[in-house]
This record gives sequence, C-alpha cells and structure tokens, in this order.
Amino acid sequence: MVEAMQYALLAPGKRLRPALALEAARTCGGTWEQAAPAALAVEMIHAYSLVHDDLPAMDDDDLRRGRPTCHRAFDEATAILCGDALQPLAFQVLASGMPMDVVPEACRVLAQAAGVESLVGGQVDDLAAERGWVPDLSDQTPEQQVEWMERIHRRKTGRLFLASLDLGCLAAGGNAQCRGDLKDYGESFGLAFQIADDLLDAEGSESSMGKRVGKDAERGKITFPTVIGKELSRKRADALSEQATAAISGYGHAAESLSALARWIVSRQT
Repeated sequence: MVEAMQYALLAPGKRLRPALALEAARTCGGTWEQAAPAALAVEMIHAYSLVHDDLPAMDDDDLRRGRPTCHRAFDEATAILCGDALQPLAFQVLASGMPMDVVPEACRVLAQAAGVESLVGGQVDDLAAERGWVPDLSDQTPEQQVEWMERIHRRKTGRLFLASLDLGCLAAGGNAQCRGDLKDYGESFGLAFQIADDLLDAEGSESSMGKRVGKDAERGKITFPTVIGKELSRKRADALSEQATAAISGYGHAAESLSALARWIVSRQT
C-alpha cells in the first residue's frame, strides 16, 4: 500500500497546487517553510483524486504523467485503497504541521475543497453530462453551455487551487485582505488553467502531455474549444491570466512568482 501511495504522490507532474500554497505564503509575507504542510496536504488530495478519476468506473485511463495509472501499475482494489489512504493523510499533515490557531480553519478549507460542494461534486456533474444523466446539453445555447462548463470547472478544478492559495495564506498568518486578493487571483487562475487544458487535449501530443489526448472529442464531451472555438478560447484564457495577475499587483516583488505562474499556465505545452 505504501508503494502505491508513493507511486501516486511522487509521480512526475507540475506540482502547481503545492507551488500555489508556497507562493501564497510568500505573497503574504511568510516563508515556504511555514507553508510546507499545506503544500503537501493539497498535493495528497490532488493525487488521490487523480487515482480515483483514472479508475475504469470513472474516466478509465491507462496513462497518467507518462506512465501507467495506479490501477494499471497495481490493481483496482489497491488503487481505490491508495486514494482512500491519501485523503485522511492530508488532514493529518495539516493538523500536525500548521499553526494550532489556524488548524480548524485550514481543515475546513481543505475539506470543503475536496467534498461534494467542490471537487467531488464537479466530477459528479461532469459524469452526469457525459453519461446522459442530465438533459442533452447540445440543446442549450453556447452561453448556457459556457456557464455550465465554468460551474463544473470552478468546482472540480478551481476549488482546490483556491484552497492551495488560502492554506498558504493561513500558514503565513495572512490577513483578510490578502485572503481575498488571493481568492480573486485563484478564481481567474483556475478557469484559465482549465481552458488551456481543453486546448491542449484538442491540440497536444501524448508524448508532451504524458497522458492520452483527444479523449474529450472521443467522448463527445463539451469543452471550451468545441463551444466557442479555439481562437476565442485562447483569448478568454489570456484575459483570465491577466485578471489573475492584476488581482495581486499590489504585492510587488513578493507576488512575482504567482504572476509568472498565471502567465505560464496559458502558454504551456504540457
């Protein structure tokens, strides 16, 4: 079991969520060391969610980050239990590593980001649309489809980005103003990331992405490029990236890395 957990957690990847936690702490005047438990906790939640998303009952993927998915490298039962173990371990890390006065709030933030209101709920909505559990989305207007996609992505992907930033801020003792500014940054960052991801699934290669591409089209899944086109999708992602950067412009040098990340996510090739 430990081997499977290490396989899932230490897989090659961008480590965006830990980076956001660390840099949020720095933006608020803290240090990476203060935010290390938060960074590890959000990566554990992210890793568990990928292990479960890849299962045959969900997305049924064989490749993740350039190597076999957890259930392919081990087996389905081990993969399920691996995810089950990583989730509570994330909260154990928070409770033992964060300042005691913010532990309750930190645990609430992470639980809300990982639960039915957010990550899990977004995945349910995604599966519902893909499997026809809801009315045919193709009958809706493009504006309605975009609104639906944004709602899903803000829950499924965006809320864990927001939690990463918030936990980093809490670890550093950031004030309400800093938490609010980072939330504004995270809202735009998360949606820009997802639009860029949709574009990469349509245009990227398996070798550069480290996972199977084109699966959205195979499943007839509604994405930003299929609804508003690739060019408008790029413009929307770029505008959101600029909004994210503007939200933290008042923090100067301390926020340079977060600004660079916001620019990078819309120009990346992986």
